[in-house]
Amino acid sequence: PDGHWPQNVWSDGTAYWPGIQMDECAFPLLLADALRRAGHLPKPKLADFLAMIENAAAYVVRNGPVTGEDRWEEDAGYSPFTLAVEIAGLLAAADMLDACGKNEPANYLRQTADCWNDQIERWTYVTGTEAGAKAGVEGYYVRIAPPDDGGAASPKDGFVPIKNRPPADTDEPAEAIISPDALALVRFGLRAADDPRILNTVKAIDAELRCDLPQGPLWYRYSGDGYGEHEDGAPFDGTGQGRPWPLLAGERAHYELAAGRKDKAAQLLESFERSAGVGGLLPEQVWDRPDMPDRELWLGKPSGSAMPLVWAHAEHIKLLRSLRDGAVFDLPPQGVERYIKGKTVSPLRTWRFNNKIRSIPAGKLLRVELSAPGVVHWSSDKWLTVQDSRTVENAFGIHLVDLPVNRLQPGTTIVFTFFWPEAMRWENVDFTVAIDQPNGQ
Repeated sequence: PDGHWPQNVWSDGTAYWPGIQMDECAFPLLLADALRRAGHLPKPKLADFLAMIENAAAYVVRNGPVTGEDRWEEDAGYSPFTLAVEIAGLLAAADMLDACGKNEPANYLRQTADCWNDQIERWTYVTGTEAGAKAGVEGYYVRIAPPDDGGAASPKDGFVPIKNRPPADTDEPAEAIISPDALALVRFGLRAADDPRILNTVKAIDAELRCDLPQGPLWYRYSGDGYGEHEDGAPFDGTGQGRPWPLLAGERAHYELAAGRKDKAAQLLESFERSAGVGGLLPEQVWDRPDMPDRELWLGKPSGSAMPLVWAHAEHIKLLRSLRDGAVFDLPPQGVERYIKGKTVSPLRTWRFNNKIRSIPAGKLLRVELSAPGVVHWSSDKWLTVQDSRTVENAFGIHLVDLPVNRLQPGTTIVFTFFWPEAMRWENVDFTVAIDQPNGQ
């Protein structure tokens, strides 16, 4: 009812595991818009689904950008993959709302998408790391950065718990974990295939995660993955060592196609298909060590993981279609137009209780978003002078106000608290947001 999809469900729709993966909540918006753009949801039919679309968009816009779980069902935080799907989903929803004459809510979705898109690098792109030096690059997008922690200067400075590892060997610095997930920024139209940051990340991915097998190259999910058979081939039992995923060859093929290298994409299709089992089913993972016949493990052949992995079969079908078209079949056009071609930049940054930003670049407005009506009681000169700014409710039930701090100088600190008129009480906690240099991401 609130617009989200559970992590997974029984066939009658009853939730099974309780996690929230924000990419799963945004993907239906991309599906609806793909149907609309293909002519299958003309305006009268689109109106039939509008309530669902608005609910889904409302859930994403209110609960993002941080996800409770990444697409691997493991960690919370800022995931480049999830961010790409959320932002593309909001832009797609905005177009559908516009088509139904709901321009004001559509504009709000685009404003939020722009604000999140501007901060992808601040949240997830690291420079000057050991892994970067090893790969010969100045930086790369990390697999995931943990949710903001008041003790860290930025999410990238935090630690990520790696699942499926022995208890004493779990937390790793966010900056040390590389993943092919960042290719989603190209797949969903937010960054160009030849963006220098993407090119750096591709080099880092290949240095850390590429595995050359008899069928061609495949990739691991991320640095230090523990989800797979043990070193001696014993089955995964809660700990182990991640093995290469054929699915990721399909995703890399889509990146190569986006970069204009159709021949490389076709070669990767072959690696992908040659990873299937004898019955033509695609596995989750393949074995990457010398043959162990007593364990029924052979180099390059399906490991003891799930088979078929339906997700991999879906990627295979999309890749066949993309190669036939000579272009990425499921690339949403909105981000390409808005960010790659139009180079749209957000004039604001948003503060919320579920995303308390600590600083904004000089020249930006500070948008405060609340779940109930409020008055922002704020000062930019340590309470010598005070202003009160009342929120206004938008179509998504968000109460927001833009504080005109865009002329304040770097080094200034904005201090604010809230008065809640419905409860007739003060928040009694002061929050601060610093003004950084204008080019601060």
